[in-house]
Formats: sequence, C-alpha cells, structure tokens
Amino acid sequence: MKDIDTMSVNAIRVLSADAIQKAKSGHPGLPLGCAAVGYELWGKIMNFNPEDVDWLNRDRFILSGGHGSMLLYSLLHLFGFGLTKEDLMQFRQLDSLTPGHPEYKHTRGVEATTGPLGAGMGMAVGMAIAEEHFAAKFNKPGYPVFDHYTYVLGGDGCMMEGISSEAFSLAGTLGLSKLIVLYDSNKISIEGSTDIAFTENVQKRFESFGFQTLTVENGNDPEEIGNAIKAAQADKVRPSLITIKTKIGWGCPAKEGTAKAHGEPLGEENVAALKENLEWPSKEPFFVPDEVYDNYKKLVSDKKPAYDEWQKMFAEYCEKFPEMKEALDKEFDPSVAEALIDDEDYWKFEDKPQATRNLSGDVINKLKDRIPSLMGGSADLSPSTKTEMKGEPYFSKDNRLGRNMHFGIRELAMGAIGNGMMLSGLRAYVSTFFVFSDYLKPMARLAAIMKIPTIFVLTHDSIGVGEDGPTHEPIEQLAMFRAMPNFNVWRPADATETLASWYAAVTSKETPNAMVFTRQNLPQLKGSSKEALKGGYVLADSDKETPDAIVIASGSEVQLGVEAKEALKAEGIDVRVVSMPCMDVFDAQSDEYKEKVLPKSVRARVGVEALSDFGWGKYIGLDGEMVSMHSFGASAPANLLFEKFGINTDAVVAAVKKTLGK
Repeated sequence: MKDIDTMSVNAIRVLSADAIQKAKSGHPGLPLGCAAVGYELWGKIMNFNPEDVDWLNRDRFILSGGHGSMLLYSLLHLFGFGLTKEDLMQFRQLDSLTPGHPEYKHTRGVEATTGPLGAGMGMAVGMAIAEEHFAAKFNKPGYPVFDHYTYVLGGDGCMMEGISSEAFSLAGTLGLSKLIVLYDSNKISIEGSTDIAFTENVQKRFESFGFQTLTVENGNDPEEIGNAIKAAQADKVRPSLITIKTKIGWGCPAKEGTAKAHGEPLGEENVAALKENLEWPSKEPFFVPDEVYDNYKKLVSDKKPAYDEWQKMFAEYCEKFPEMKEALDKEFDPSVAEALIDDEDYWKFEDKPQATRNLSGDVINKLKDRIPSLMGGSADLSPSTKTEMKGEPYFSKDNRLGRNMHFGIRELAMGAIGNGMMLSGLRAYVSTFFVFSDYLKPMARLAAIMKIPTIFVLTHDSIGVGEDGPTHEPIEQLAMFRAMPNFNVWRPADATETLASWYAAVTSKETPNAMVFTRQNLPQLKGSSKEALKGGYVLADSDKETPDAIVIASGSEVQLGVEAKEALKAEGIDVRVVSMPCMDVFDAQSDEYKEKVLPKSVRARVGVEALSDFGWGKYIGLDGEMVSMHSFGASAPANLLFEKFGINTDAVVAAVKKTLGK
C-alpha cells in the first residue's frame, strides 16, 4: 500500500475518532476497523459522481451497520459530497447533517436510513432487484443504461438478525449477481466475543443460500479487499458474500479488538494514542493534510470519464430510441398516477357485495396498465390477498421483466426489500395478512422515517377472519399503525373507498400507506364518494341541520352505522353517519372541514370498529360510546363472532341511546 493510500485510510479513522470524541457519543469501532474497506470500495471500485447524487447508474452503498455512521460521513466529506469539516464537528448534534445513524434525504449521498441491524441488508436486496428489472426493461444492445452494483456493509449483528437470512435466502434464489455483501467480521459484539451467542459458519450459510463466498484475511489491506470485490463482480450468476476479517477499533492500542471499542468514545488520551500509533502528522482535532484531500480529489476526477461516457451513451440512447426515453421518463415520474382522479374508468366498479380485498385486487389490475413502475407481491399469500397483476410475469432468475414478486414467507425482509425497491424508483407494494403486520412493522416504520411512499396491502382485517381464530384475527394492529408518524392507514368500507385509498397510496410523495381490507363481503354504500380522500366524511347525513348524534365508523362497520341510523330514525332519533377510512388524513384537514363533519356542539357520538378502541377518544370524547373489541377473538364463522362480541346494529343503536340518556 502506498504511503498516500495509508494516509487516506487513516484520515477516515482520525476524522471518525475526533467526531465521536467531540460528540462524547458514538461508535468508533466500525469506522476504525473498516476504514480500508471504505477507502478501497469508494476510491477504487465504485462508480459515482458527487455532483450528481441521483445519477441513475451510480453504484449503491448501504451501511447496514448504521451505528458506524462516521465511516460514511467521513467518506462523504473526503469524496466531496458537500459535508464540511464543520458538519463532522456537529456529529450527533441537533439539526446537524451528521445524525447518529444515517438518514435518507437528510444527508446528501446517503442511500438509505439504517440503524436497526440487518435492515440495510434487506434494502440492498430490493435495490439489486430494481437494478436487474430496470436493466431488462430499458437496456438495449450497446446501451447499458442500467449496469451498476449494490454494495452493503454490515457486521456480526446484521448477520445475527433474522432479517439477513430472510433477505439473502431470496437474493440467492433470484441470483442477484450484482449484489455484493461486505461482512465486517470482527467477532465482537456489545457484550463481548461473538462466541458467547454466535458460533455458526456464516460462509456455509451463504453457500446454502446460493452465494459465492470469498474471504479477505487482512481487513487493513486495500489491495486484498479490491481483489475480492473484483472476484465478486466476475461472478455473473450468484450474489457474493465477502467475509472481511477486521479488528474492531483498529489502531487504538488500548481498545482495539475489545467490546469497549464498539459504542463509546475512545477518550481523549486514547485518541491521542491512536494518532501517535498511526503516525498522524498533527494532534489537532479534525486535521487532514492537504495531500490527502488532493488524493481524494484525484480519485473523484478519475471517476469522471466513466460518468461522462455514460452521459454520452445515454444521450445517444434517447435519440436512437425516443420511445424508450418516453417510457423511462414515465417510469420515474412520481406524478404519473395523479391523472387517475379524473379517469372515469378507474372509478367504475360492479355494484354488488364484495370483500374489499377482492376490490383491491381489481384496483391493482387497473393500476398495472396506468403505472408502469408498479411492482410488488406478497409473503406467499397472493391468492388470498389478491395482489397478483394478471397477465404479468413473476420476477425470477429467468425473467427480470416480471412485475409480480414471490417474496416467500418472509414478512420482515419483504418490508425491507420493498423499501429498497422504492428507493430505486419503483412504486413498490408488499402484502400479507393484517395480523402478520407485526412482523412487517419495523420496516414500515423505516419507510415512514425515510419519507418514501411504500405501499402495504394488509388483508383479513378483523374478527371477520372467522374460523382461523385469535392467532389470525387482528385486534391491536390498527392502533399500532395509526400511532406511527408520517404513516397513513386506510380501512375502506366499500369499492369507492377502496379506489380512493389506492389513489392516495399511488400518488403519495413522502408518506407510506397501509390499506387494510376485509375477507368478508361488504355492500356498496349509498353516499360513498371521493370525499373519502379527506380521510373522513359525511356518508349519510341527518335531516336536521344539527344531528342528535353522530356515528363514526370505518371499514366493515360503516354499514352497521347506516343500519343503526335507519332503526333510530323510526324512533325519532336523527343521526349522522361519518365514514372514517383514514384517521391520519382526516386529522390533517382544516379545522373548518373537521368542524363541518364533526361539530363540537354534538357531544353524543358513537365510534364503531371491530378492533381495539385505542385512539378513538379524540373523536368520541368523554361523553361518547364505543362499540369495539376488548379482547382477542375466537374461532367460529365470522357472523357468529360479530354477534358474540357485540359488534352489530343493535349494539350501535343501544350505544347511541346511551349517549343521549335514553
């Protein structure tokens, strides 16, 4: 290794140690141990242009071990992505560009928000799927518009998390040869040696997944690291795992190779000892010699010809294949679905009782011809969740053009993979039974944090599941998702509301949407309208200007509100029925609109939902009543369960009377 390479690698270590020390918080172990990996990969292997961070054909790098964020921030600073030395000095401080874990859309050059270990592994698989799909769809002979690699770096913790096995099992099955996993194998976790809980042969595991496995014996040797990456690139059939044997906290005599290097600052004395050990030319914090900056500038300039060559090739492609340019523009247009609002054919439906999961399936098959980037599937449940695009092939090792996905029974990885697809430009949807959204939720949360509009199709939404019993009947899941910031949860009552929920999902720019659908048939409701796009609206109004009471319901229980209104009318009680398909969207409406739908003067209110009542208090108030579930469900035909648990018209009528003191 040349002296300038050594200095450039050590610059990563010094900047990381100084930033963590100044913050008095952070994880120095990974940046010190993987500095040579980052330098070789970014400097000698990856294609990117710091002046064009959205370049379609850039290589992707995901730091799955997000706690080691100072590695990434140091690289972004040194390679000229706009992070200044002052930004590094503000590591982990309020409103800085260098938060504790990397955040997508917050820091220029960060490809994905990572932190929960293993999540980056799943997102990398999604990105590799997207690259293969786009290459098959748009490349022409001599015009490789999409031809890039996805690199993901993580450690022992990422490998322990089950999500990595879920994701890489699928990656091997699909033969994602442009996915390269860099395994920082330092054999240390927070509690000590990994031998206390993790003795498996990771390479054998990956071989069984269908990966090529390679080993770098010296994680401080850039040349050995580079040769392994080139060997990985040479395999055109399999994804690759490169096990890189590193020493956590390398270079710090008192802490290297120990758990104490993982998650705490090195200490002032140890930072000084690190710099002395590395023969760093200055003890001044954040000092980097000019010749090191010059080396990084040269590495960036050396990448420019490949970028320029691609731009020239792409311009020729667009001129020679104008229809492909038009198709590509449409593929990456986030506003393409907005025209659906005035598309009469989109809003048509058959006026008969249907399960909203079936209606959703009909919508997906309308959307597939209108949104070319739509791609998704389920956790081995598409016949039940109705998520197959009819007439479209499945994405596979043999057919990269497929828009349907077989994710397998892997909800957690499915969520991460969907996020990775979304980050790459696809309009991705994933699906499972609503009760199994418990497995999915951490990745839904990451989508919300990243502000990417991943779509979650969740069916079998309540005790209406019936005979499968309490293990398969959601109760608390709706409240769980509603509690999440920047996340919209839809529970439509009929076809119009189902169409509205899908419209909201495919036109969303920054908010993920979950749509929760029934297994059982529901009637098409008079009064249902596009007003559902406001989250809540008056479906059936009172004859009086001010109603005696208001019934608020979602999904399958809206019809109970309508039936109760008719029954109460016969007794001289005039009720307004409000359908509330999406609390999140309703809450974002103007105060004027919300007052119009739910006037404060009407305190007699009843909420109806066959799930937990958690969160309904803001609508029904102290004087209101709730018809809902207060226990787990049971195994029986659905109609008997609604009677057993008191989710019926009579219960709604009684609740309204109670609020009125009758």
